[in-house]
Amino acid sequence: MSEAQSEQVLRVDAYPTHEVGGYRVRAGKPFPFGANVVPGGVSFSVFSDQATSMTLVIFKRGEPEPMAELEFPEEFRTGSVFAMTVFGLDHENIEYGYRADGPYDPVSGHRFDARQVLSDPYARLIAGRDVWGDEPDRTRGYQYRSRVCLQDFDWGDDTPLGIPAEDLVVYETHVRGFTRHPNSQVTAPGTFAGLREKIPYLKELGVNCIELLPVFEFDESDNPRTNPETGERLFDYWGYNTVSFFAPKAGYAATGRYGMQGDEFRTLIKELHAAGIEVILDVVFNHTAEGNEQGPTISFKGLDNATYYMLTPEGYYFNFSGTGNTVNCNHPVVRNYVLDCLRHWVADYHIDGFRFDLAAILGRALDGTPLPNPPLLELLAYDPVLRHTKLIAEAWDAGGLYEVGNFPAYGRWAEWNGKYRDTVRSFLKGDPGVTGELATRIAGSPDLYSSRGTAASVNFLTAHDGFTLADLVSYNDKHNEANGEGNNDGANDNASWNCGAEGPTDDPEINALRTRQMKNALAILFTSQGIPMLLAGDEVARTQGGNNNTYCQDNELSWFDWDQVDDNAELLRFTREMIAFRKHHRELRSTAHPTGRIRENLGLPDISWHGERAWQPDWSAESRLLAVARCGTGDDDVVYVAMNSHWESHDLELPALPGGRSWHLFADTGAGAPHDIRTPGTEQELDNAGKYLIGPRSVVILVGRTNDPEELDTP
Repeated sequence: MSEAQSEQVLRVDAYPTHEVGGYRVRAGKPFPFGANVVPGGVSFSVFSDQATSMTLVIFKRGEPEPMAELEFPEEFRTGSVFAMTVFGLDHENIEYGYRADGPYDPVSGHRFDARQVLSDPYARLIAGRDVWGDEPDRTRGYQYRSRVCLQDFDWGDDTPLGIPAEDLVVYETHVRGFTRHPNSQVTAPGTFAGLREKIPYLKELGVNCIELLPVFEFDESDNPRTNPETGERLFDYWGYNTVSFFAPKAGYAATGRYGMQGDEFRTLIKELHAAGIEVILDVVFNHTAEGNEQGPTISFKGLDNATYYMLTPEGYYFNFSGTGNTVNCNHPVVRNYVLDCLRHWVADYHIDGFRFDLAAILGRALDGTPLPNPPLLELLAYDPVLRHTKLIAEAWDAGGLYEVGNFPAYGRWAEWNGKYRDTVRSFLKGDPGVTGELATRIAGSPDLYSSRGTAASVNFLTAHDGFTLADLVSYNDKHNEANGEGNNDGANDNASWNCGAEGPTDDPEINALRTRQMKNALAILFTSQGIPMLLAGDEVARTQGGNNNTYCQDNELSWFDWDQVDDNAELLRFTREMIAFRKHHRELRSTAHPTGRIRENLGLPDISWHGERAWQPDWSAESRLLAVARCGTGDDDVVYVAMNSHWESHDLELPALPGGRSWHLFADTGAGAPHDIRTPGTEQELDNAGKYLIGPRSVVILVGRTNDPEELDTP
């Protein structure tokens, strides 16, 4: 076909064929779904299997009443897809939604109500919550307004970074909380732009991946509770009640009031990539903001309730999420929706990976029973667009399905390793009977991931959901009274220990012990095989005052306090050096589980276990001391880590090293700063090469190396 002929075809496509409500229209193309700018107009496409009719509702931007309501002609319906191109629209200054008519029969799963204007599930932008915390006008009938979005961002040569999973150091943070504190000293606190100003801090810390709590549009004002102690309004701060899955949250953008949140977020990602930092999104496909029978109708519920949600035979909502409803993820239509959504974030936002909230739900069948071969998980694992995207599962749900180690991985999925968290916490407390499992966890959990390698294990000790690291060593019990739920929310089993006093104390010995315990935790985390994840602020002892469920606290309880960067410089320095140490030693990041085989280069096993006596670990139930030595290939250093959760000191006999090497001290959490840790490569040689006294509740890290590479004498 000649170019002239091609243009002629385009002109034919641009001709309207009908007039509806005074607007020139023609049948749209069913795919892609959503609102897409086409020559001369905008193509609107929406799915509903049971709707008897569909109406496109168009508003001038910000106006309460529609400027037009255009019912889709019957001939514009293809299968269960309503598609129409509307010509002559000023797409940058309109908002739109749908009215879907059909049966209202909850027992059969249908909740159609043509009085409701519904958000487009594929809307790339949402208006209505443009500025965080602005009180919405709830008298308006259509709260979450779909908008048309152009995709004209200049990415330059940016692409996802493709950092090998085993080399990641993940930093979990919250877009708003990271810079909202008045002392953050950024120009746009609490926004994507504000986070961009803190990239130098992230680089200096050494992390190379940030995992953002949900950034899909949600309504922070949907929490009806107040703080019973202060009367302060509470929010949906974390954002796990998604309103729209394709749209970035406008309230997280300094430019949200102008509808520029997409480009502001893209600019952040582009600059993070330029700094060598990947971006993983925490995504929530297990439930939506529509809740159960009592919840609002926003989108899915009114478009096709029976398709999008798991329903009981009586038409009620299955609640495997603990929040009222469960998305019907393995319905063929819904799993394609999830796939389209993730493709959108990878292709249009250059996202590097996803962490799936309560991902065990994604393996449930339409009736909620676990599937042996979940089609959605397989689909995501093999999708060509997502082929090099990191997929991380929270491998449990609120319905009791716990699949840590058994999550259907298809060679692609990694998991938050909840067993790692629980074991290391228990060891740090000094619980008996933990030493054997500790060895398994720090070796990359081969019992869970024998066929998947160590990078399947995302190791973490704290996350947004639970105590911070500082609170883990300061509180025995949760203190969630400010959440307005009678302290009944949040986990009760935290494996925490307050070190002798509940909460803040002036006792210098207790405070010193808490600092040491935090260093112990960080030392174990960053010398374990698997992907380490650090909760933002743990590096400076951020506290939530013992609240282990700050989902509703948009205040200093949740925000990163930047004064702590100076106040807790000792812990920050320790964290930086530990991250640098991990990067310095390839054997800590090996993807293969160690087996004890001898490395020919040094004549030492790839991993060996020790106790007070070299080569003699104590696996008894009362043992609280374990040392591990790792030996890599080539001329790598040997790394020895001794972990003592006992309240007494112990003399360690150190294993002998091959000729030319000697033990050098990298870290001793029992020593005061600045002698607690060194910069990798500047370790101090031990005076007594064969012994080391490890203090109570301390971790010691040694490096077996030569002072001069020329002196190497490998066997």
